[in-house]
Amino acid sequence: MTEQNATLGVGMIGYAFMGAAHSHAWRSAHRFFDLPLTPRMQVVCGRDATRVAEAATRFGWEESATDWREVIARDDVDLVDVCTPGDTHAEIAIAALAAGKHVLCEKPLANTVAEAERMAAAAAEAAERGVRAMVGFTYRRVPAVALARKLVADGRLGELHHVRAQYLQDWLADPETPLSWRLDKTKAGSGALGDIGAHVIDLTQHITGDRIREVSGMLETFVKERPVAEASSGLSATAGEGRGPVTVDDTAVFLARFAGGAIGSFEATRFATGRKNAIRIEINGSKGSLAFDFEDMNVLHFHDATLPDTEGGFRRIVVTEPEHPWLEGWWPPGHGLGYEHGFTHQVVDLVRALGEGAEPTPSFADGLQVQRVLAAVETSSDTRTWQEIPA
Repeated sequence: MTEQNATLGVGMIGYAFMGAAHSHAWRSAHRFFDLPLTPRMQVVCGRDATRVAEAATRFGWEESATDWREVIARDDVDLVDVCTPGDTHAEIAIAALAAGKHVLCEKPLANTVAEAERMAAAAAEAAERGVRAMVGFTYRRVPAVALARKLVADGRLGELHHVRAQYLQDWLADPETPLSWRLDKTKAGSGALGDIGAHVIDLTQHITGDRIREVSGMLETFVKERPVAEASSGLSATAGEGRGPVTVDDTAVFLARFAGGAIGSFEATRFATGRKNAIRIEINGSKGSLAFDFEDMNVLHFHDATLPDTEGGFRRIVVTEPEHPWLEGWWPPGHGLGYEHGFTHQVVDLVRALGEGAEPTPSFADGLQVQRVLAAVETSSDTRTWQEIPA
């Protein structure tokens, strides 16, 4: 990076859990990686003037605002980063693209397939004008995940047979945990299915290079009502008076067929007591297998089935070498990365794509495809039938 680099003015909508993670990324990316554009944290936006002003000071934004429309209209904002609940994604992202602003939007892309279709269409139209859009499936940017994808692409696993994916959390296992927007279908779209299941849907398709073709699912809500929240921030909330209904799923389990022939099993839950953020992916093929767990995120386990049985078994690969993706910007080998680094890598990839005039990935079209899988799982659970995913 040189001082002559042009700046990229960023306006972020939302400032809570994801806002903090995204702020860290925008603040850090150009300090550790050589980028064609230098991000400038122009303005952060939220509904509460006092709290968003505090967030601006804490996270390093130059200004704060309370109207996202004003942020989009600003001449010093080149990119809009959408970190709000799902019910606002479509309106904000479509308006930003129409105004000629690049967009980074948190996942899942929308609350419904119809919204996601409108967003993907708006992104396709904007791309013709050189305006880019990306959806934030951040776990793609974990180096061990990138290595897993490369092993599959290089044919090291051979023909893929089994895909197993879990996303296990326990932050809702206590029935007295208060309601938050993530438990309201009108705001979140769905529960564990969309909030965390979307991640493993995207990850398995990303790693395998294949798409889910058909699903059969089951959803369950274990706790039907909870204390009404007096205040909430991120995943935590403070209980007020009274109780209200939980209108989303607590857990989602589904089977899947991939277009290439592999069989998948998926589980997403926020009731797995003792599991804090366990994203577990295992893929078995004719020539080998791989396994990943985000709670040990710097490690990938790989089994080469072409070796003699006397040399077989999984081996542990510590994915921290300078040759591994994104590691050139960080620490010496063996000095592990953390949760926040995936967000930094996301900014790095996005800004480099913008500098090259290239389409960043995952695209809004990718986000739409995941949305179609989510909708198919819900329909399958309601109807107890297999559901095909439109190509």
